[in-house]
Amino acid sequence: MNSTLYKSIEIALIFIVLPISFAFPYAVWMKLSFGIVGFLYVIYVLLKVENESFYIVPNLNWKQFWVETLVKFLIIALVTTLFVWFTAKQMLFEVVINKPLLWIGFTLVYWLFSVYPQELLYRTFFFKRYKNLFKNESFFLFFNAILFSLAHMFFKNSLVIVLTFLGGLLFAFTFNNTKSTLLVSIEHAIYGSWLFTVGMGTMLGFPT
Repeated sequence: MNSTLYKSIEIALIFIVLPISFAFPYAVWMKLSFGIVGFLYVIYVLLKVENESFYIVPNLNWKQFWVETLVKFLIIALVTTLFVWFTAKQMLFEVVINKPLLWIGFTLVYWLFSVYPQELLYRTFFFKRYKNLFKNESFFLFFNAILFSLAHMFFKNSLVIVLTFLGGLLFAFTFNNTKSTLLVSIEHAIYGSWLFTVGMGTMLGFPT
């Protein structure tokens, strides 16, 4: 299970074939089944093959993380607010103002059932399992971001693909620097929730 060939096939099946298949019209129960089986396989490999344990990395530099995340968030907030203002002004903060319960409910579900599983798969598992296959670290991070955006193909939305690629780059750099699933999940949750908050939910296929 640790040979280069095996890992290459694993990448192709889990991170390319499976996500692309979700963009095609077939039974939802089959998609859910494939997704669940794939995720359980990832957990098994993490625990039994890679000997990974779920723990919080000690001595995290929380101050540096929050400073860097705040700077990036302010830039993202400014750009996305202007984008919504000029492209769909009526949607600016529409969900927060008119449907606060939906906003709270979606945010909680998003954090628990979307953000953490994604980071566990695309950062913790991917970095632990495949980083040694790549000689060039920059290409590895770029490739990780490409695959992360590919996972969102089922939205069939070019804006989603672009944003998830950019987000994938940010998250890949954060995880590469911190080695912390917790920190990168917090960052992911903040940016993703903001996009829903600022009014980009409809554009990105979120429930509004």
